[in-house]
Amino acid sequence: MHFSAVQADITTLDVDAIVNAANNSLLGGGGVDGAIHAAAGPGLLAECKTLAGCATGAAKITGGYELTAKHVIHTVGPVWMGGDNNEPELLASSYRRSLELAAATGLKSVAFPSISTGVYLYPKQQACEIAVNTVLSCQQLFPDDVQIVFCCFSQEDLSLYQKQLKTIQA
Repeated sequence: MHFSAVQADITTLDVDAIVNAANNSLLGGGGVDGAIHAAAGPGLLAECKTLAGCATGAAKITGGYELTAKHVIHTVGPVWMGGDNNEPELLASSYRRSLELAAATGLKSVAFPSISTGVYLYPKQQACEIAVNTVLSCQQLFPDDVQIVFCCFSQEDLSLYQKQLKTIQA
């Protein structure tokens, strides 16, 4: 498994799947969710309407439609409520369930945004640690040639992920 962190628009990445930090309806929203729906076109919304939503910590997969990515893995991260409401477990589950779908579909490259750190207000440092540690714990799901990209919105986020990835590569 190979890891990288980039600052980019996740909708432009040339990977097998991008992960959508979705809301429970899967019908679009703000932030990365809205950007993915806008870039993928109306086919994505039409397919999402057939999925009956998604529970927090779960994931579902669709086609990529007008995106470069062939698939979108939709996952619903937790809203931060102080950390005593199962938020760490639910966030880890979002990453784990996304990777399980990617492995079951035979994907070789997956890009993740920083799930729950936007309007859901999850503390960025904690979310980064959970993301990287959960992905590491799922390595056995994939052959060695799988590429995991942590796609960051800001330079601040990119710095967090680069620092966290250095700790695992040391």
